[in-house]
Amino acid sequence: QVQLVESGGGLVQAGGSLRLSCAASRRTFSPDTMAWFRQAPGKERDIVATITWNDYTNYADSVQGRFTISRNNAENTVAVYLQMNSLKPEDAGVYYCNSYPPRLGYWGQGTQVTVSP
Repeated sequence: QVQLVESGGGLVQAGGSLRLSCAASRRTFSPDTMAWFRQAPGKERDIVATITWNDYTNYADSVQGRFTISRNNAENTVAVYLQMNSLKPEDAGVYYCNSYPPRLGYWGQGTQVTVSP
């Protein structure tokens, strides 16, 4: 069983930046595609960005040009990052990483992002 651990969230003013990190608890974990998801209060969990094993990226329209997803493939595991710039209040929520398509057993606790106006 793999546990994904997200970190880097916090409270930031609109226009500010945060860098989220995601690491796997298991030494052998390297899905072809990884993704970041966001769940705002009262809403479904939506995809924010994806990255393939060869660094092909894709973004939700709402974050295109402001967020950057990256990954570090180290030996048999992977770390994933999300650089978030020019943050807006609507970017707030709990951010999760997972493989893509997501695996139910991989969801971690997420990291909370709060953006004040």
